[in-house]
Amino acid sequence: MKKILFPTDFSDAATNAFVHALEFAKIVKAELVLLHTFEIPVYDSQFFPENYASIYSSIELAKFEMFKDEIPKLRAIAAERKLDDIVIKHRLMDGDLIYNLKNAVEEDQIDFVIMGTTGSSDWTKFFTGSNTNSVISEVNVPVLCVPVDAKFKKIKTIGFTTRYREKDKEELKKVLKIAKKTDAKVKSLYVKSSNTDVSETTIKEWEREFANENVEFLVLPSDEVKETILDFILFKDIDIVTTITHKRSFFESIFDSSFSQKITKEVSIPVLIMHEN
Repeated sequence: MKKILFPTDFSDAATNAFVHALEFAKIVKAELVLLHTFEIPVYDSQFFPENYASIYSSIELAKFEMFKDEIPKLRAIAAERKLDDIVIKHRLMDGDLIYNLKNAVEEDQIDFVIMGTTGSSDWTKFFTGSNTNSVISEVNVPVLCVPVDAKFKKIKTIGFTTRYREKDKEELKKVLKIAKKTDAKVKSLYVKSSNTDVSETTIKEWEREFANENVEFLVLPSDEVKETILDFILFKDIDIVTTITHKRSFFESIFDSSFSQKITKEVSIPVLIMHEN
């Protein structure tokens, strides 16, 4: 892992995520690429025939000045945490966030994206927020999403949910690589409901295949799938929970439940989104 993209709007959520990005970059020995995007409003030139160009220039200049003012604040955070030796590059781009983010991922050969959520620790808003949701859908590298009140701590345990599908294996292998870099253990959860279609043979096959990896497979029988996953996060000391894009709507429903509303504050941990091929 060589390059981490960090999109920022300089909000509190983004600043909190920046700490996670710095610490993660240190662990995996990567450089950070800071991306700030802005959209110039569309003006009808017939109403501004003389100063049409100057309107755009003044907006661009204002954004550049703001960007220039904010960067030293981020560098101060890095210095405060004794992480100022991490290489930090900058990109200021006008236009649509998702379009620019995808371009930055391709042009800079980004391996990983870390971003703050939309200023709320409410996971429902997090998963359904327009920007975060679009990033999850459109960007084909792992994305670590950090809720605004998720304080950075050493990553010891990464949670991984599976239905023992063959294609989940590839994502588990990627997560195990990340875990190895961070010296973390992976706990894999399968919630076995009464109408399960996963055989004991399949579960045993997975255990054999990953026998030499730092992963623990947990099979919990329950028809209360949402609550069981939340209990898993809470009581198995999960520091980061992983999901795969095909399960995004399922995770949305988990955190939209009345049960989750009661304990949202307790599960304010980063979410690692993997993309199945």
